[in-house]
Amino acid sequence: MLTRRKFLQKSLFVAGIAPFTQSLANEMVGSGEVVKISILHTNDVHSHVDPFPDNHKRYAGKGGAQNRYNMIQKHRKENPNTLLFDCGDIFQGTPYFNLYGGELELKLMSKMGYDAATMGNHDFDNGMDGFLSVKKHANFPFVCSNYDFSETILNNHTLPYKIFKKEGVKIGVFGLGIELDGLVGKKLFGKTVYKNPIMVANEITTILRHEQQCDVVICLSHLGYSYDSEKVSDLKLAKATSGIDLILGGHTHTFMENAEFVRNSKGKEVLVNQVGWAGINLGKVDLYVSKLTKKRLNLNKKEKGFIEVK
Repeated sequence: MLTRRKFLQKSLFVAGIAPFTQSLANEMVGSGEVVKISILHTNDVHSHVDPFPDNHKRYAGKGGAQNRYNMIQKHRKENPNTLLFDCGDIFQGTPYFNLYGGELELKLMSKMGYDAATMGNHDFDNGMDGFLSVKKHANFPFVCSNYDFSETILNNHTLPYKIFKKEGVKIGVFGLGIELDGLVGKKLFGKTVYKNPIMVANEITTILRHEQQCDVVICLSHLGYSYDSEKVSDLKLAKATSGIDLILGGHTHTFMENAEFVRNSKGKEVLVNQVGWAGINLGKVDLYVSKLTKKRLNLNKKEKGFIEVK
């Protein structure tokens, strides 16, 4: 039965006044008034196919593709409205990459059911021809919005964005990569043109929000969480843009306990999350979207932004 207090809570929360609690969220998901979308994500896995050995000083028994697969399957059963993303540096770090050039990693990610990924600097380590030769094993798209590949062999082999639908909610996803010059040998990225990520993010979010009518916008970033310099990071990106709901990060191997809330250029909250490296953790952020307003609703509590893979 809907009590007067809960009726007022629901009415006020729809108007954007009252706090949105976890108990209220669960109730409204159950009633069909709110869609819960679970976002699972990884970054900087660096070809770590096997778990760390049991005698490892810091990560004993953690990680591993099979363990990650099991966890992903479990969460998909709990919530069919689940999306799975990777934020770059899939390659380089173990002999698997040296032996198979990234083929194994992409086959395993396809088996796990990744929905999209973006490219990190180490994904260029075998050059664009090496990447293209193994890309056929990925049954998911690479979204690369600020790398202009038009004068390279990767032209038309990546997407500027991808749109997903879950229970009537449209989710637009795009990717931003770090500047390759200075990190990657020039011969490996050739005539790839790097575009300012903040400028591109604003352009893409305008397309996703207004032309494509997306209700939620997610950025897969390989820019890095934060820097002491003026270099563009996830935190700077969040503050300088508008229209992004969630930034999933990579590159700096940052272990975050919780997704961080950052105010964007219009004062609205953006969630930023990153889950370290080597597939030790599986990132998890739950987004709640009102079926009435199609707006993302913020819970008034922080939840752990990852699950240990073991």
